[in-house]
Amino acid sequence: MQKIIHRENDRGHVDFGWLKSAHSFSFGQYFDPEKVNFGALRVLNDDEVEGGQGFGRHGHANMEIVSIPLSGVLSHEDSMGNGRAIETGDVQIMSAGTGVEHAEFNGDQKDPVKFLQIWVIPNETGLKPRYDQKSYLHLDRHNKFATIVSPDTADRDAVHIHQDAYFNLTDLDEGKTIKYTVHSENNGMYLFVLEGKISVDQEILGRRDAIGIYGTDNITIEALYPTKLLLIEVPMF
Repeated sequence: MQKIIHRENDRGHVDFGWLKSAHSFSFGQYFDPEKVNFGALRVLNDDEVEGGQGFGRHGHANMEIVSIPLSGVLSHEDSMGNGRAIETGDVQIMSAGTGVEHAEFNGDQKDPVKFLQIWVIPNETGLKPRYDQKSYLHLDRHNKFATIVSPDTADRDAVHIHQDAYFNLTDLDEGKTIKYTVHSENNGMYLFVLEGKISVDQEILGRRDAIGIYGTDNITIEALYPTKLLLIEVPMF
């Protein structure tokens, strides 16, 4: 088993006034040669956008881009003709493929919107751009994992991703122990603590800490406090 720990305080923090962001991996003006990616996981940005502000139209290509609002409403527009509001409890994916332009902005003029922006390297380039969005509020994630992103097109509860990757959410009670097994021996697991505190492989992780684990088929996680956890399974190449 191999592991990489990313502490909250060690993330790249930027503050542009209208945007506050913490980068788990190298992004924009933040660069750390030790934090370029975790397998196919390329970007995990923890963003907060002030009311009425946002990202103007810009382009992407050959990347799977996942947005998960944590509070507030994120508004989305793109060159494919989509114009959607993404609310807390929704997950959105945009397969940039051959190229797409989009804009994201706070749908509220007063309160900030907080969301995770996550990029995954696709298993194929030159794909036709695609958009999908679903609510996961109906999924039971109390002391169990609920998959919200999956490569399985038959999984109607998850948005589809062009990669052997799975995004899973769980809400754990204090003292609860939960196990996760990878779908492929080539995959690793990146655990991001949204709230609370966990113990995994003799490591203690608190709010916004993360750990990447690979070279093992499964892990066991213990919640030391009530915990909200995002677990991303990706190929390690």
